[in-house]
Amino acid sequence: PRIEKTANYKAAAEASARLAGELKAPPASRKTVAVVGGGLSGLACGKYLSDAGHEATVYEARDVLGGKVSAWQDDDGDWIETGLHVFFGAYPNVLNLFKELDIRDRLQWKAHRMSFAMRERPGEFTSFEFPEGVPAPLNMAAAILTNTEMLSLVDKIRMVPGLLPMLLEGQSFIDEQDELSVLQFMKKYGMPDTINEEIFIAMGKALDFIDPDKLSMTVVLTAMNRFINEADGSQTAFLDGNQPERVCAPMADRIRDAGGDVETDAPLAEIRVNDDGGVAALVLKDGREVVADEYVLAMPVDVTKRLIPEAWSTMPFFRQLNELEGIPVINVQLWFDAKFDSLDGLAFSRSPLLSVYADMSRSCAEYADDDRSMLELVFAPCAPEAGSPVNWLAKPDDDVVAATLDELKQLFPADMADAKLLKSAVVRTPRSVYAAIPGRNKYRPSQRTPIPNLTLAGCYTSQKFLGSMEGAVLAGKLAAEVV
Repeated sequence: PRIEKTANYKAAAEASARLAGELKAPPASRKTVAVVGGGLSGLACGKYLSDAGHEATVYEARDVLGGKVSAWQDDDGDWIETGLHVFFGAYPNVLNLFKELDIRDRLQWKAHRMSFAMRERPGEFTSFEFPEGVPAPLNMAAAILTNTEMLSLVDKIRMVPGLLPMLLEGQSFIDEQDELSVLQFMKKYGMPDTINEEIFIAMGKALDFIDPDKLSMTVVLTAMNRFINEADGSQTAFLDGNQPERVCAPMADRIRDAGGDVETDAPLAEIRVNDDGGVAALVLKDGREVVADEYVLAMPVDVTKRLIPEAWSTMPFFRQLNELEGIPVINVQLWFDAKFDSLDGLAFSRSPLLSVYADMSRSCAEYADDDRSMLELVFAPCAPEAGSPVNWLAKPDDDVVAATLDELKQLFPADMADAKLLKSAVVRTPRSVYAAIPGRNKYRPSQRTPIPNLTLAGCYTSQKFLGSMEGAVLAGKLAAEVV
C-alpha cells in the first residue's frame, strides 16, 4: 500500500490515465502503428497505444516474446530463461502496468532485506533488514546501522559525505556524476575501499553486469536514491512463473483485443525511406512490406544501429547511437537432485564470477519443488569489456558450468558436498542492457526523433530509470505519448 502513495507511482498512474483519457484518439483519428520489437518496451508501447485508441502491431524477430526477459521450454518442459529478473518496489511504471493488466497477484513479494554471502565464512549469509512500518529514509538507516558484519561504524560514517549531496540536491546531482566511475566518485569523496569491496562491486554487477571501475556512478546513485526515498523501494518480488506467459501474454492480449496484433518470427530487414526522409515502409525478412501511419523502433540499441538507413546516418541524433552499445551477460540455471539450505529471494554472491542468484525452487511458484533446488545465477562480468579477465562468452558451456559450480562450493559447502547436478542451461546475451560506462547518459536519445513518423523506445533511450525492466516499460509508455 505504501508504494501507491509515492510520488513516482502517482506520476506513473497519471501518465497511464492521460493516455487512456485526454490523449485518447477518437475513431476518426485512429492511427496504425508498427512497433518493431516484442520485448517489454515494445509490448508496453503497443499496450499504451491501444489504450490511447490506436491500432498497434508489434513485430518480434524471434519465435518468443520478451526480448531480454524471454524464456522458452526445453525437451523436459523446464523453462530456460534469458536472465534472472527481479521486480523492485521502486518500479512505479511496472507496478502500474501490472495493476492495469489485473495481474498484480502474479508478483511474489519477499521479506524486505538485502542478503549477501559471507565469502570469508563459507555457507553463511548476512542481511540488511528493513524494519516493517518504518518510513523512508529511516528504514534504510536502520537496516545499515543494525548490520555489523559488513561495514564498520567508521565505514558507514565515511559514506555520508558522498551520499548527502544526493539527498539534498536530488536528480541534478545524480546526473552530474555520470562522468565519474564508481571508483572515481569514491576517491573524490574519501570513501574507504571496504565500501567498494562489500557493497559497490555487488551493486555494479547486479545493476549493469559490470565492475565499479567501469560503471557510471549515476547508475548506483539512481538506485540508491529510489531505495533511500521510498520505504519499499528496495523490496523485491519474483514473478510467479515464466515471463512470456505471465507478463508478455497479457500485454499481447490487450493489444489484440483493441484491434491490433502481435507477430513473432517477423524480423525486420530494412527501413524504406521516402524522398522527404520519412519512413515509407518496413520490409520484413520474409519480403512483406509493412505500411503504417507511425513507426516505433523498440529494439536493442545494437540492432537499431544496424538498421538505421543510410539517409539518416549523418544526422547527429542517430550518430550519437554509435556511443552506446550493449553489455554482455550470461545466465546459468542448475538443477540439482537435492534441496539446498538456501534463501527465499535474491542474494548477492559477492563472487568474482557471479553477481546475484536465487533458488527458484523456493522463490518462484511455477518452479517450486520441495525436494530439489534449481539455482538461477547471473554470471557477470563475463567479458573483458565488462571487467572480466576471461572472455567467458567464447568458452564452452561445460567450462561456464564448472566455474559456476566451483563458486557454489564457497556459497553452499555443505549442500554441494552431497548434491548431484542433474542438468544445466547456459544462455549468453552478447549485447544486453546498454553499457552504463561513464559519460554515456548524454548520448541516450529521446523517444522523439527528427523523423516525423518515427519514434524510439527501449531502455537505452532517455528516461530516468536507466537500463532495467522499469526503464523499458517507461520508455515504451513515453514512446506511446509521442505517437
